[in-house]
This record gives sequence, C-alpha cells and structure tokens, in this order.
Amino acid sequence: MELVSRQDAHLREVVWTSAGLQSSLLFFQALFNLLLPDHAADAFSPPRLPEPGLWDLLLERLLGGLSRWDAEHFLFIAERGYLYEHNCAFLPLYPLSLRAVAEGALWPLQPLLRLRSRLLLSAVLLNSLFSTLAAAALYKLGCVVLQRRGVAFLAALLFPVSPANVFMAAAYSESMFAFLAFSAMWQLEKGQSWLGGLLFSLASGVRANGLINAGFVLYAHSKCFALQLQVGSGSLRKLPPLWKQLLSMTSSAVLMCAGIFLPFALFQYYAYVRFCGPGTGLEQTVPGPLLQLALDKGYRLAARNGVKPPWCSWRFPVVYSYIQDTYWNVGFLRYFELRQTPNFLLALPVTLLGSWAAWTYLIANPRHCLTLGLERRKSEEEGKPRAGFCCPAVFVYVVHATVSLAVGFFCMHVQVLTRFLGSCSPILYWFSAHLLQEYEPFLWSEGTDNQTAAPRSEKSLVDKSPGSCRKGTSENPLVRLLMNFRLITPLSKCILGFFLSYWLLGLILHCNFLPWT
Repeated sequence: MELVSRQDAHLREVVWTSAGLQSSLLFFQALFNLLLPDHAADAFSPPRLPEPGLWDLLLERLLGGLSRWDAEHFLFIAERGYLYEHNCAFLPLYPLSLRAVAEGALWPLQPLLRLRSRLLLSAVLLNSLFSTLAAAALYKLGCVVLQRRGVAFLAALLFPVSPANVFMAAAYSESMFAFLAFSAMWQLEKGQSWLGGLLFSLASGVRANGLINAGFVLYAHSKCFALQLQVGSGSLRKLPPLWKQLLSMTSSAVLMCAGIFLPFALFQYYAYVRFCGPGTGLEQTVPGPLLQLALDKGYRLAARNGVKPPWCSWRFPVVYSYIQDTYWNVGFLRYFELRQTPNFLLALPVTLLGSWAAWTYLIANPRHCLTLGLERRKSEEEGKPRAGFCCPAVFVYVVHATVSLAVGFFCMHVQVLTRFLGSCSPILYWFSAHLLQEYEPFLWSEGTDNQTAAPRSEKSLVDKSPGSCRKGTSENPLVRLLMNFRLITPLSKCILGFFLSYWLLGLILHCNFLPWT
C-alpha cells in the first residue's frame, strides 16, 4: 500500500512539473516572440487565406512562435491537405488530430477564429497534453524496466526540460510520437504485446522513424522464445510444444510488425494515387496565391498538366525517400561538409551523451551484449535481477538509441539529432538521471554523503518516499538540484546546463525563425 502511494505521489509530481513547465514555456515563447524580430528565413511560408481578423492577429502574436519552420507544414496539411509534393514528408496522423480538434472541440470559436488559428490553438493544447502524458508514460516505463523508482522519477522530471522541448510544444509531431512510443514500450514491458503493437502502429503514422520500433516487437518475441528454450532444454517431451510456440510467436511477431508498417505503407499508396494518378483538374480548386507560390518556389502540385514526378516510375514508388533525397539532400555522409561545422557542434552534446550511455552499458554488461541479452543470467534465475541503468532489461533500449544515434549522425541533417533522440528514446533521460543519482551528493540521503562503499541505490534521496525527506528539503529532486546549482558537482552542472541552455536557446531562436535543432 505504501509503495502504491509513493508511486502515485511521484506520478503526481511528474504531471504537475510537466504542466508547470509547459505553461512557463508558452509564456516565454510569447515574450521572446514579442520582443525579438523574426528572422527572414528561406522556409515554407504559405500565404494566409483568408485574411486574418483581429482575434487571429492576437492569437498569432501570442502563439505564433510555435508555428515556425516545419510547423508551417503541419498546419498547412491540416488546413489544405497534401497539396504540394514535399508536404508528403510529414505523415498524416498528427495533422489529422489537429483538424479533428479544430473542427470538434474548438468549433464554437469558429465565429472568432479562422481555421488556421484554431489549428494553431489545437496544436498548443494537444502538445501540452501529449508532453505531460509522455512524461507520465516515461515514468511508468522506467519503473518497470529500471526497477529503480528513483532513477525513473528523476528521468521523468528531466523530460519537461528536455533539450528538444521547444519542439514538444510547437506544432511539431514530436510530443505525440513520444507519448505513443513510450506508452507502447511500457505496455510491451507489461506483457500487453497487442496493445503495445497498436500504439507502435499509431506512432508509425506520426513519424517515419516509428518503423524502427518494430525491433522492440521482434526482440521481445525472440527473447521470450530463447528463455523458454533454456528453461526447457534437456526435456525431449517439451520440443513439440516449443515448435508450436515458435510458430505462434513467429506469426504473432509478423502480424504485429505488419501492423506497425501498415500506416506508413498506406500513406505511400495515398501519395502515389494523388501524385501519380490521372489528372483530376486540381488546379481549378487551388486558390490563386497557392498556385503562384508553387510557380515561384518550384513546388510540385498533384497531377499537374499530366506530368508525373520521377519517383512514380520507381519499382517501389516511395515518395518519402524521394523527398528526403531531392528536397533536403538527406543521405549517407551528405552532411559532412566544412560549412556544416556549427550544426555538428549543436549536435555534439547529445552525441557524446548517447555514446557515453552505450559505452557505459557495454562495459558493465559485456557478456550480456555479446549474447544479445538472450542468455538467462544467474541473477534472473535466483529472482534477483540487477536494477538501475545497467540492468539487463535496458539492453534493447540502448541498442535502439545507438542505432538511432548512428543513423541521425551519418545520414540525416545532424542538427535534428537532439530532438530526434529526445522524442524517440528514453535513454537520454535514463542515463542523465543515472549519472546525477550516482555522482551527485545532493541526491544522497543525510548522513551518507561521505560513504562510498554502500551502493548508491541504498542512499539515494530520490529513492525515498516524498514524506521521508528531511524537513525543509524539496520533494522534487530536480528543484533541489537547481536551488543548489552553485554547490553541485561539475558533472551535474554540465548535464543540467545542457538541458536548460538548449531549453532556453530553443525558445529564443526557434520562435523567431532562427536556425535551431
């Protein structure tokens, strides 16, 4: 009963911290958007149709900082659909959600606000909700995987001050993806594989990197079968049931992976029909200013003049790959140019942190990594598995984060690596929390600050219940660290400095159309 109460207290603290920081973010983005002039960026910026009214202009002044860069694409798609070819780089579930809220819950505001303004307001409301739910899901996932509520609690508190947090609040799909991905991982860890698969499937309809999550499903089924083989080895009578289980697990894994790939495949088919099918006279239904924008910028409209784009004749006509290659020059080592040095420096902190996490886990579990975590360990057989960041259950998450890091570093625009990892993997938060809890004395319990022999799991303040903290100290370990920032260790200053500086710089730069991650 005490454990449940303690978990509820931690979860409430995570929710309130996330909600409070989201409110602060909205305030500061409005302030910076009012004080600083917008940079004249060469970015997608369609004309506003119809002309905005008084309330539209007011909303734009207050929340316009959250509609910059790629947010323009999401809002445009939600309003106009996939009018231009390069809009197809952005998957449909998030824009559809914006449209549903704008036309549903915000329909009473129709006399005051045009559709685009209601879409922007929908994005702010939805992303605030998704960010808070993602933090809660991260906490629940951490409790199950790490078996250390202290690390899980601190990691979930770090999520609202993520270096990528401006993208969690802006009209981007990161917060929705993080919520779906973390929730799917949590359900998978609890044994709810079909629910986890459904959430992974929804995530792949939000962002294309959701396809990588099929690896979690394959690994879970492989590990389950491998452990059953080890338990049942030496008993010939158990072989037929194992073969039946193999067939059952294989079919289950194939179906779940197919479900994860289905939204992406359906969207590629939709794009093929729209841009490669016969002309439908679409030009007559597109407003003149949007047609002129297509002419000025070279944007390809659907089925224009019967001229089909080159990807239509591919053996596998995947518009997503074509857009990444043609419009954004995404590909292996293509970003390795001297002039991109500032962007590599922007990605350096998250690259170092992700690499350090992978190295730490490898050094702590060399045999576990070599056997891909499929070998049953003695501690597991005795019912005493290792807890914390270096526990066996973290292996698949480290692999996922490392693969994502490598793909982002070598094949993508490297400056997006911070938000790419921050929205798809819990490792960034788990490892940061692990370092803080292991090496920061302010998170150790009273009277043990100078003890080094005892394991940190026995003396961490954040592992104690909120009511057991000594009088006058904060129940929130993140607040406690910030209140004692001058006194904490250099490592803690570096970690918190990275999170907070990117949180603030992201607001200042991104909200004013200045280049950011």
